Amino acid sequence: MLVVEQLKSRRHDREGFACGEPTLDAYLRQQAAQHHRAGISTTHVLVDDGDPARILGYYSLSAAQLLLTDLQEADRKRLPIYPAPAIRMGRLAVSTSEQGKGHGGYLLAHAVARSLGLRDKLCVRVLLVDALHKDAAGFYRAYGFREATANSHTLYLPLGNA
Repeated sequence: MLVVEQLKSRRHDREGFACGEPTLDAYLRQQAAQHHRAGISTTHVLVDDGDPARILGYYSLSAAQLLLTDLQEADRKRLPIYPAPAIRMGRLAVSTSEQGKGHGGYLLAHAVARSLGLRDKLCVRVLLVDALHKDAAGFYRAYGFREATANSHTLYLPLGNA
C-alpha cells in the first residue's frame, strides 16, 4: 500500500532517488533534511509500506505569501490590500521508475489536502508552486492552478474560504 509520510533521514533512502531532474534529486539528498531542521520547509515522501526505505516521490511545503496584485482579479475580491497568506509547494518529483503511474497527481492531491487541513489553523488562502518549466506548468494547470500575474511559471491554487 502506498503511503505519504514525512521524510526521516534514517528511514528513507535519499541517495537511491532519481527523477531525471538533477536539481530535484540534489534537493532531496542534500537539503531537505537540513531545511526541516532549520524550520524552512517540510518534505513528504511517497513510499510503499512493503519497502518503506525506497522513496517513490516527494514534495516539500513551506510558508509563503503572494502579493494581492499577483492574484487574478476574480481572486482578489473581498481581500485586504496586504499579501495573501500561502503555502508554497517548493518541489514535487517522482522517481523515473515510477513515472507515468499517477504518483505525481497523488502527491499533489496529498499536498492540497494537507494545505486545506492547515487553512483553518493558519488562515492560508492559496497553494503556490514555481514550475521549473513549461511542461511542469502544464501539469499544474491541469489540476486547476492559475498563473500569478507577475510570472507565468508561478502558479497558485485558491484554497477557498475558511
